[in-house]
Amino acid sequence: MTLQLFLLAAAGLFAIGLYGALSQQSIVMLMMGLELMLNGVILATAAFWYFLTPGGSDGQVLIVVIITAMAVEMAAGFAVVTAIYRSRQVDMTDGASDLRG
Repeated sequence: MTLQLFLLAAAGLFAIGLYGALSQQSIVMLMMGLELMLNGVILATAAFWYFLTPGGSDGQVLIVVIITAMAVEMAAGFAVVTAIYRSRQVDMTDGASDLRG
């Protein structure tokens, strides 16, 4: 596997996630698109780190920290979506645009 193949896969993940985030109206599907975009960035970062400094473990630690922060962020996002759905019975972005009151 070469760096170019990893970057191509990362670009594909990012493009699919971008399409999903821009085309979907469901909040859950929007968050899944954002998750794919972040996974593409993580894959590109890990590939760069592996091919530029193969002996160091600094890149691995950074990737684990990024994945942990991403998981916490998505859990908080799903908690907000669940709270909005329980209070207003809304699961689309158009209906959740007004978050007052």
